[in-house]
Amino acid sequence: MTSVELRDVQRSVGRFTLGPISLTLPDSGVVGLVGANGAGKSTLMRLLATIDRPDSGTLAWNGAVVSSRTGRMSYRTRLGFVPQDVALPQRARCDDYLWHAAWLKRLPAGDRRAAVEKALAAVSLIDRATEKVQTLSGGMQRRLSLAQALLGDPGLLLLDEPTVGLDPQQRVSFRDLIREAGRSAPVLLATHLTEDVRLIAQTIVVLHEGSVLFQGPVAELEALATPDAPGDSELERGLSTLIADTGTDAETRGVRS
Repeated sequence: MTSVELRDVQRSVGRFTLGPISLTLPDSGVVGLVGANGAGKSTLMRLLATIDRPDSGTLAWNGAVVSSRTGRMSYRTRLGFVPQDVALPQRARCDDYLWHAAWLKRLPAGDRRAAVEKALAAVSLIDRATEKVQTLSGGMQRRLSLAQALLGDPGLLLLDEPTVGLDPQQRVSFRDLIREAGRSAPVLLATHLTEDVRLIAQTIVVLHEGSVLFQGPVAELEALATPDAPGDSELERGLSTLIADTGTDAETRGVRS
């Protein structure tokens, strides 16, 4: 079992402050992380990936606080992360890129070939293994970025807007991959595409202006929808209703929404 927990985490970037946030991810399954641009999704992802450190609060992995350099390195070997903006080495071969990623993850030397082949097969790129990254289409490069995250069967998968720029058919394929990954490990999927969340996520976390407005089953957020709320689905209408109610509450308290 895998346990990932944020405890009263806060992080300020310029004038923006995320948190304090407390969040526990389930042992497996897909969690959708939604919110408008600037809500704090990527900031939260970077904290979970230990790229940035919180100003206060803690990240715990299987009950142990991740704070020391050794603890962070150990945590990262069990982590798969696809950032929103992926910079792949265009002149490298696909398999060489994954070999390097496997080395960074400290996979045993004897296990790397099998791990690379398994990851390439999972994203349907095994026939492109010896080709250079620059020969791949944009959708294929997104799949290759997911392949590096899947190396070594990670205990936590963090995906920041992974389907941006993909055509409808590619998005369907990508959703299938994410759904399958969630069968054995927790997956946190940050996206502004509520359709992706509705189709593959079991639970949802809503960020708004750096705070968590909602955390729970997708069906519970859909149940908040009012008939006149804007949106093309119950989930979108539920999200609109939630945010509108938050603004009303803030005005009632005399707080700027």
